[in-house]
Amino acid sequence: MLSVLIETRNNEEALARTLSSLIGAAVAGTVREVIVCDLGSTDHTHQVADQTGCHFLAEGGIAAGIAQAKSDWLLLIEPGARLVDGWAEAVEHHMEMMAMPGRFVRSRDDKTPFFTRLFARQRALAEGLLIRKAQAFPLSRRATNAEALAHGLAAKRLSAEIHVAAPG
Repeated sequence: MLSVLIETRNNEEALARTLSSLIGAAVAGTVREVIVCDLGSTDHTHQVADQTGCHFLAEGGIAAGIAQAKSDWLLLIEPGARLVDGWAEAVEHHMEMMAMPGRFVRSRDDKTPFFTRLFARQRALAEGLLIRKAQAFPLSRRATNAEALAHGLAAKRLSAEIHVAAPG
């Protein structure tokens, strides 16, 4: 089973889009819990998290979310990102066969031209991050946010796609 962590700040609409892509896996039992780690939202992010059954953490950031997570594997994902159908099977396979972190493949629909990608600032969580809690926990003590935690980690590509969140 998997704990999903989403770091937010005024992302009520983006959070709703991301959560909708997790429903099938939650019903199937792949997603055990969703933890929303908020960084001071002033919109209705808290209400979206509450109404969809997520755990909402108003303090402590990603480190508090990782500490609270109940699963051995964590999926860190940006608000607004949407996982493409079939992602849960690829994640389950990775969790059974691998110990190293994993990242999704950008959806073909989201591909930007090569030179645009080359010169654009790359976000470490754009493709999500599947990571063991045992590996994430010590990293979270030094990281100021989820992006910092994911930055520079080597990861295997999963055989599943993600629609990347719009830069915010």
